[in-house]
Amino acid sequence: MLVLVAPGQGAQTPGFLTPWLELPGAADRIAAWSDAIGLDLTHYGTQADADAIRDTAVAQPLLVAAGLLSAAALGDTVPGAVAGHSVGEITAAVLAGVLDETAALTLVRRRGLAMAEAAAITPTGMSALLGGEPTTTIPHLEGLGLTPANVNGAGQIVAAGTLEQLAALEADKPEGVRRVVPLKVAGAFHTHHMAPAVDALARAAEALTPAAPRVAYVSNKDGQVVDTGSEVLQRLVGQVANPVRWDLCMETFEKLGVTAMIEVCPGGTLTGIAKRALPGVATLALKTPDDLDAARDLVAEHSA
Repeated sequence: MLVLVAPGQGAQTPGFLTPWLELPGAADRIAAWSDAIGLDLTHYGTQADADAIRDTAVAQPLLVAAGLLSAAALGDTVPGAVAGHSVGEITAAVLAGVLDETAALTLVRRRGLAMAEAAAITPTGMSALLGGEPTTTIPHLEGLGLTPANVNGAGQIVAAGTLEQLAALEADKPEGVRRVVPLKVAGAFHTHHMAPAVDALARAAEALTPAAPRVAYVSNKDGQVVDTGSEVLQRLVGQVANPVRWDLCMETFEKLGVTAMIEVCPGGTLTGIAKRALPGVATLALKTPDDLDAARDLVAEHSA
């Protein structure tokens, strides 16, 4: 059984879209999406520097566009399940047939703008903690006023809060944590700091008509499989202020009998976690089109 997964913000790097635009029809597709949402995805994916694509309003639609482009390059792939980390859930919603591409990109454009606006209210950020145990780390973070915004499994938790709280964390790491790594994001996503963005996204979602998922859609709110399009959309709205429980998604992958995972572009983060948390599951990250042949082989071997 194959699961397709999509990464979240922070996976983007300068120029990462460049080789994908060499595929037949890819440049035209990106140009059409750019026109639809009023954002030059080609420029940001090929020429913009790290600071420019760190902007939440840019990074989020860029990631969804890259994920959709790379998934399409796989051909007519029918996974057994899909899931996404944070903004990657919008990519997953398209892969599951819940939203069409234009609707998803329109939604993620509004999401990015709303979260950027919410992040501008108070200087906040996120840092990944490597090592340690959740039973020790989570109470420590809460004691510092931080939120465990991403519980990723495999010894990784992402803390979110004000810059002062994150600075305190650097000086006072939880027991067992080896490193605290600041992330390339511009706010405390998946925390109460994003509450204003939930309202904006709810209004944007009113214009959408979601379809029922064609494959198992695993929600990162709680790792549950969601059966209706309306609930998927409802969870996409609330997700911006709720913690991401990727650890529970991986537990569900195990229960579903997943044997292979492909992470769409810009892949690497989620497959890295899976290699530690899901031993025996074949993993492949789509980083450039050079990875497509191996990915197609994996699809042929493991897809439904």
